[in-house]
Amino acid sequence: MATDFSSYLPYCGAPAIPVTLWSSWNLDPWLIAGFAIAAAAYWRGGAAGRGAVSSREQAYFYAGWAVALLTLISPLCALSVALFSARVAQHMLLVLVAAPLMVLGRGQVMLQLPRWAHPPVAAKRVVGSGRLACAVFAMALWFWHAPGPYSQTFDSTLTYWAMHASLFAAAVMLWRAMLPRHARSVGAALMVALVTAVQMGLLGALLTFARRPLYVEHWNTAMAWGLSSLDDQQLGGLIMWVPGGTVFIGVAVIAIAAVWRTLGASEATGFRAVR
Repeated sequence: MATDFSSYLPYCGAPAIPVTLWSSWNLDPWLIAGFAIAAAAYWRGGAAGRGAVSSREQAYFYAGWAVALLTLISPLCALSVALFSARVAQHMLLVLVAAPLMVLGRGQVMLQLPRWAHPPVAAKRVVGSGRLACAVFAMALWFWHAPGPYSQTFDSTLTYWAMHASLFAAAVMLWRAMLPRHARSVGAALMVALVTAVQMGLLGALLTFARRPLYVEHWNTAMAWGLSSLDDQQLGGLIMWVPGGTVFIGVAVIAIAAVWRTLGASEATGFRAVR
């Protein structure tokens, strides 16, 4: 049975239709205020000298900040109520674009923790573990795209934000385990990228080749866009499978190239030593 939005309106509002799409902006003052506070906290943290944030890092952070904000306030928000594929696109923008940019921008300076409040080294090692990052991200991705939890995000604003917050936090953990400044080793980054590409590709493939629609929320709303709910679901699977897989395979290729460069340099050093 399709969802009746007359009893409860999802956070992003009524399902977008082609005629109303470009007027369907989400100008939630609390959301915009939260993003403004985050931007100000980052600027203040950098200005206070907590890690000497470079101009390039600032550009990365604010680019990621802008992508995340637009993902949540633009008409994509209302479109994600109508189409599963739009919800997946929303998630991919947060996970594949906003999260790595904010990690590159050293977004942690927003926290401005005093020295006594910094977590112990052991805790940092656990949180920075590539295996843990892989597991946490995979659990968040699969959980929130399971029909039951997915459906709950349309019935509760709190659940909706729990989904976005947990996916984004897991993505930040993941990118910290892969990007050069944070990764413990090239091998660890390679492992994280490959495992993530496989598990994300598997979920995308399952959605793409499913023989029946799984998400009742879109059984009626996709028709306004000329799609059946199954077409919409398969498109969402492709969006997750192809861009997601491509990004993480790209990271793996870069890691492999770094390994080969290291091996080549070691062999050259050994050859000179023998001579």
